[in-house]
Amino acid sequence: MNIYAMESGKRELVACDDIRPGVWINLENPSDLEIEKVCSATGIPEDMIKAALDEEERAHIDLDDEYTLIVIDIPIITEEKDTYVYSTLPLAMVFSDKYFVTVCLRETSVLGEFVNNAVRNFDVNKHTRFIYQILYVNATKFLSCLKMIDRTASRTQQSLHRALKNTELIKLLDLDKALVYFSTSLNANQIVIDRIKQLSAIKHYEDDNDLLDDVIIENKQAIEMASIHREVLSGTMDAFASVISNNQNIVMKLLTAITILLTIPTLISSLWGMNVVVPLAGNPYAFWIIVGVIAAILVPVVIIMIRKHMF
Repeated sequence: MNIYAMESGKRELVACDDIRPGVWINLENPSDLEIEKVCSATGIPEDMIKAALDEEERAHIDLDDEYTLIVIDIPIITEEKDTYVYSTLPLAMVFSDKYFVTVCLRETSVLGEFVNNAVRNFDVNKHTRFIYQILYVNATKFLSCLKMIDRTASRTQQSLHRALKNTELIKLLDLDKALVYFSTSLNANQIVIDRIKQLSAIKHYEDDNDLLDDVIIENKQAIEMASIHREVLSGTMDAFASVISNNQNIVMKLLTAITILLTIPTLISSLWGMNVVVPLAGNPYAFWIIVGVIAAILVPVVIIMIRKHMF
């Protein structure tokens, strides 16, 4: 649990220890004791605080007599071995005239922008603008993740040209799954944004209209990018599945050709290697005659295979 307030006379966020009107309370995977402390000090219903602690919680808005709950989906990047895993988590914003509380299961770069004073014109006491700014930063984070996914997909596609195994294809499948999560979350966030515009419980100010328009534009752009990347990636996966199969067929064809060429001399030499009387058994030039016969058979076979593009 971290508590922040605006420093007197400055537009900078500073940490504080006590919960009082006008503060921003940021909860990251809070304990039951921390949740109880916040609820007791602010009067916020406990179920609103716990809304974002369910990984499957959908994006929505919930209204109480005094408090408003907004749940949105945010992008999360997890590093595993030599790759990144992309997913989404719910982020809850619970606020009233006096308090603003954010809740998430883990630390997120979306709120990190505000903690580090990296957002212009940010003021904890202006709740409507704070909500819009969180939505805007969240949309830009989605766009950034989508660009990373696109670059990763491009690198994977380059190695797929030579691939015989499914490793690269599985990587693309993981990226496709991430795009499904992103697309679903972005569409759910758009529904929330559209409802925020019509919600009378949230005070709308004319000075923030441009920011809200930017939020809508960025989120819709992220939706379009996710949709485009999904279509491209889906077509790429289908194409390269055929490429992998074709590469395997080429290898098998080459191995078959080599096997045929090895079988001919093996068969002939096996016949003359039997412990029985065979033609040319007493001929001093028998070995060279047999080698010549093998060569005479192999030459036309090789020519035929080359014409059939078996090499």
